[in-house]
Amino acid sequence: MNSFLNLIQQRQSDRKYTERPVEQDKLENCLEAARLAPSASNSQPWTFVVINENPLLNEVARATTGPLKSFNNFVVQAPVIIALVMEKPKLLTEWGGHVKKKEYPLIDIGIAAEHLCLQAAEEGLGSCMLGWFDEQKVKDLLAVPEEKNIPLLVTLGYTPEKYKHRKKIRKSLNQIVRYNGYGK
Repeated sequence: MNSFLNLIQQRQSDRKYTERPVEQDKLENCLEAARLAPSASNSQPWTFVVINENPLLNEVARATTGPLKSFNNFVVQAPVIIALVMEKPKLLTEWGGHVKKKEYPLIDIGIAAEHLCLQAAEEGLGSCMLGWFDEQKVKDLLAVPEEKNIPLLVTLGYTPEKYKHRKKIRKSLNQIVRYNGYGK
């Protein structure tokens, strides 16, 4: 197996973190990987807001718990949360998305987030993408303008040794791959 597939095998959604802080150089490597992600018409429709200081970190973490506080409770352990703020794309991208009925900036944000998470794995860090959170509360806490959206938050940190490398459960290739047409 090549090293990239090994890295993909290593990357997982980590929901437990130690108290060890994330080194600035590792954090910046993750942000650089996200910055270099491809985007439609090279719009780069993102701003990355890094939250790594308390009490703001705790307040953002609290905005990720569910209405019954039954999930995302792990976020308070993460020493870093990154908000991916969606920016306005280039006019060509916006027009093309309207014509094709596709939200290219959302696709681009997803690609950037995965670049960030893969680099985190390369750095020995755990990560988890979060789509469930009180977006308005997070926007208020981070002073994000009202007209902008935050599609994803990503947690970063060190995971306990016994928590690393869980077995991935995925569908087999023959369940998800079709050649030369869907029904063939």
